Amino acid sequence: MIAFLGQGRMGAPMARRLVSAGHKVTTWRRSDGVPVAAAVDGADLVITMLSDPAAVREVLTAALPGLRPGATVVEMSTIGLEAVRELRALLPPEVELVDAPVLGSVGPAAEGTLTVLAGGDVQGCREVLSVFGPVRECGPLGSGAAMKIAVMSALVPAQVLLAETFAYGASHGVDRGALIDVLSGTPLGVLAERLRVPAAQTRYSLAHATKDLELGAWEGATMATAARARLQEARAAGLGEHDLTAIAEHVGGGPDSLTGPTGPIGPATAAGQPMGGPGHRAVSLNLSTIPATNGMYSHATRVGDMLYISGQAAFDEHGNLVGEGSMEAQAEHVFQVISRILTDQGASFADIAFLRTYLTDMEDRVAYGRVRRKYITGTPPASTTVEVSKLFMPGLLLEVDLIVALPR
Repeated sequence: MIAFLGQGRMGAPMARRLVSAGHKVTTWRRSDGVPVAAAVDGADLVITMLSDPAAVREVLTAALPGLRPGATVVEMSTIGLEAVRELRALLPPEVELVDAPVLGSVGPAAEGTLTVLAGGDVQGCREVLSVFGPVRECGPLGSGAAMKIAVMSALVPAQVLLAETFAYGASHGVDRGALIDVLSGTPLGVLAERLRVPAAQTRYSLAHATKDLELGAWEGATMATAARARLQEARAAGLGEHDLTAIAEHVGGGPDSLTGPTGPIGPATAAGQPMGGPGHRAVSLNLSTIPATNGMYSHATRVGDMLYISGQAAFDEHGNLVGEGSMEAQAEHVFQVISRILTDQGASFADIAFLRTYLTDMEDRVAYGRVRRKYITGTPPASTTVEVSKLFMPGLLLEVDLIVALPR
């Protein structure tokens, strides 16, 4: 029996293909109200197709009591290499794990023409995976996840580049249809054709594209970082559930976007700040690679070239305290989270303009300083350290907030 966890845009047609191929399938979605453990009870194969790393961790943690020894979990969401490693540590040793994200959108999911990028030992599940499309074995566990992020780190920025290309063309009197015709004869032709007519349905959401670039953030990714900033702004503007191609309209190059918030797009716009660029608008940032907030704040807000990072403290994705009683452990966790936020925005610890630390006991400042010096080297930024009676969660020993001057 196969348990398929996740019945979203991709999961539903993929589960239907398994049924059509003659497999016995139990499906699960949050809205059903059925416990995950009950859904996976007795399943030989458990497939996850969920939105992000946090959702996968949450669902598989809840599924643990129902997983039988010898079962195989096939993780098909796009969650990145680090999350796959976390899942391996989460699952019992007697449960096998394969990572198998896919290339393709809703149409190929229904047609069985997805490309499955598999990492790990697929011997026991290759036949099932082939129902979704060709299976490419990428190597050991995690290699499929790494391959997927690598591919999307090229395809998603290319879509953003085309959006800016259409905005440039619109501001210089270039006929949009003619531009698509010319681009269609180049290696960018397939992506350009997707912008000819607005997508009738969401095939690959802008929110998921943004998440994929967030998962692939690293200091050397200058073009991907710029594309990610564009997408994060579009997501903040409410376009997250739209198809990725909506980025063209947001930037100013869509079929109905020859005007922007301040009027027609003209040469002055193209010569200066591009339409849809960060400007001085506040853009909230909540990355899928760090513990989620409680919904009352965002981890960071970008305004132009300045980044304001909320107070970071030592708790995990489930809201549990990390490093109880240890300043070194809590400080290490905090600086790791800060590092991910900085990397996502193309910055480093050298770009910190101001850092403020709250300690519940000033006697811990020496231990805190040892960890801080591992991350902040060279000339230190402006900073303030204060002692407070308590922080928002019992057991927290410190909290750190920052102001960062982002590289241009």
